[in-house]
Amino acid sequence: MQLVVARIGRAHGIKGEVTVEVRTDEPELRLAPGAVLATDPAAAGPLTVASGRVHSGRLLLRFDGVQDRTAAEALRNILLIADVDPDELPEGEDEYYDHQLVDLDVVTVDGVEVGRITEISHLPYQDLFVVERPDGTEVLVPFVERIVTEIDLDEQRAVIDPPPGLIDDRAEIASSRASREEA
Repeated sequence: MQLVVARIGRAHGIKGEVTVEVRTDEPELRLAPGAVLATDPAAAGPLTVASGRVHSGRLLLRFDGVQDRTAAEALRNILLIADVDPDELPEGEDEYYDHQLVDLDVVTVDGVEVGRITEISHLPYQDLFVVERPDGTEVLVPFVERIVTEIDLDEQRAVIDPPPGLIDDRAEIASSRASREEA
């Protein structure tokens, strides 16, 4: 199975380093020196990670054969793709790989359908589920134990207990505002 693990950003410095937008929960494994990554578009790769480091909270990578800023800048916006065994599981009991969570149905603890997870967004302080609602809109759900109460891979669903306002329908909000304005 192939998974997008990062998107290359702008060049950093003059020695061929690039910033990377991480899209994997295990960058130390998937983006480690020596990792060979396919690319999208395919004409740019494959790329082999020569080195990596964190600078000011951002991951910087350098690839074999990319020696200067011009070559690094030519890689901007290219997606990095890793081969992942679909049966591979993380070490921790309550840990999941992104590919296990994407496409799960999301329901509230009361059984109300919220939507389907389309993406996992890895931010510096927490991860977010990007959930597409049945009407096509998206809602961001923090992937924290207090809100995501259960992940059931066998049933292909995530159960959430959202705080007020997290998933409230826009129609409900508009109706509530109209009621207050009439009063």
